[in-house]
Amino acid sequence: MFNFFQSNHLSQDKAYEQLQNDSSIKLIDVRTKEEYREGHVKGSVNIPLDTLPNRFQSALPKKDQTIFVICLSGGRASDATAYLKRVGYTNVYNIGGVGSWKYGLVK
Repeated sequence: MFNFFQSNHLSQDKAYEQLQNDSSIKLIDVRTKEEYREGHVKGSVNIPLDTLPNRFQSALPKKDQTIFVICLSGGRASDATAYLKRVGYTNVYNIGGVGSWKYGLVK
């Protein structure tokens, strides 16, 4: 089920640095709405993994845009990253999970 080692992975330190320096990066949180409400990375957009096939085109119109994907531990982010790459997105990175995000969460 999980494609963790098959998807593009980016360390959270590098992801945080890039997010600070490039406001065009889309950060997608693929956890459930309930999980997202409990705390999420500032600036992230919630697109639960089970809704991704129906919502990705409107939420992510540019296939060459840099996209970071996060979940709770990295598994769902890996699946989402692999899916987005399969449908033609070229700059998609799994940045793991909010469970290890050390830069603070917002509610």
